[in-house]
Amino acid sequence: MGENTRIEWATHTFNPWWGCTKVSEACKHCYAESWAKRLGQQVWGPKVDRRMFSDEHWKQPFRWNRKAAGDAVRPRVFCASMADVFEDRQELITARVRLWDLIEATPNLDWLLLTKRPENVARLAGWGKQWPANVWLGTTVELQKRAEELLPFIAASSAQVKFISAEPLLGPLQLQPWLSGDINWVITGGESGPKARLASPAWFRSLLLQCMENQVAFHFKQWGDWAPGDGVNLPAAKVARADDGTTMVRVGKKAAGRALDGAEWSQLPSAACG
Repeated sequence: MGENTRIEWATHTFNPWWGCTKVSEACKHCYAESWAKRLGQQVWGPKVDRRMFSDEHWKQPFRWNRKAAGDAVRPRVFCASMADVFEDRQELITARVRLWDLIEATPNLDWLLLTKRPENVARLAGWGKQWPANVWLGTTVELQKRAEELLPFIAASSAQVKFISAEPLLGPLQLQPWLSGDINWVITGGESGPKARLASPAWFRSLLLQCMENQVAFHFKQWGDWAPGDGVNLPAAKVARADDGTTMVRVGKKAAGRALDGAEWSQLPSAACG
């Protein structure tokens, strides 16, 4: 898993293990849990074991690292799409230490650690104030309450790049206190899947404006299942009204696309641009 990831903002995906426990509103319709269940893997929840992988699986990043040597563009490795590396469980201690060693041994790769548990970072990362230069640290912020709870932990870290994943975005966000100095990148998008909750276009426009005002890279990943429906003649489609009054039409992730007001936003933080 990883050589041809479908995640727009990453080059590869690497999972040191599979499985997690839901901790926030963003987890409600977790795609990773659904995917694992479709493959017959019961790895979600506090009372079940996580799925571990073979030595061959752990060799993948070394191959990516060798291939990337001398390249102008550094590959970005999303770690982990099917887990949370800062989940605090006894059975994960050995694998997590192995992951830190792997990151240090692959300096040609930028490792994107996205967590919903940033309160555990200082205790579990093991790098203190001397983080490897190829580690980016992010957290999922779907609501203002979560931003206020979680972003102080991201701001306090010594990661090379600090980022926010506001996906699925479930409400308006005001991020000025962090965008003005601590956060380098904002990824956002709507929810997809059979139970997707719609997001207001105004929420995304506000995030874009905040990023522009603070010169922070902005990536609009997707509308999700719901997209603005103004001028769209789809009488059989499900229609709803967003909080900002926009008529939203359920057309599916692929048809909805990722254009925000006629443009695709795929910016990267300066650390990835040279």
